[in-house]
Amino acid sequence: MSFLEKLKKLGQPRQKKEAEKSKKKEAEVPKDKKEKESKKESKIIEEKWFEPEGELTVDVYQTDEEVIINSAVAGVKTEDLDIAIEDDIIRIKGKREKPNEVEQKNYLVQECYWGPFSKEIVLPFEIDGTKAEASIKEGVLVIKVPKIEKKKKKKVKIKETK
Repeated sequence: MSFLEKLKKLGQPRQKKEAEKSKKKEAEVPKDKKEKESKKESKIIEEKWFEPEGELTVDVYQTDEEVIINSAVAGVKTEDLDIAIEDDIIRIKGKREKPNEVEQKNYLVQECYWGPFSKEIVLPFEIDGTKAEASIKEGVLVIKVPKIEKKKKKKVKIKETK
């Protein structure tokens, strides 16, 4: 799969999987309950749809053996972080809780982002997600993922046909 195809795959809506799950649930639930749940689900979806989400800033670099991702996540608890690796895509999601509630009118400057955040990183080569390691030290998240070694390229001889 080419790098562009992977980007397209990443951008495809995930509605198919969600639709399949909801169909299975509908078959198991009585009709009056379905209507109540449908109203609740649409309200939850509406709330999530309009909930702002920040984008995590990252530094991504490579060595000969691995890919290393660094990100400042000060104030984020480890249980509020989720790191998932699928093929050559790394997804980082989390939530930074506001330490105290302040009325909007009392802010002089507001630059910090509080709330949910995420980042998807598509790499141009394959990685071994099963051997990934993540750690946080002094507010910096470090993710190390080994590269998968591909066999060296083989030269193909071209036969001349008549």
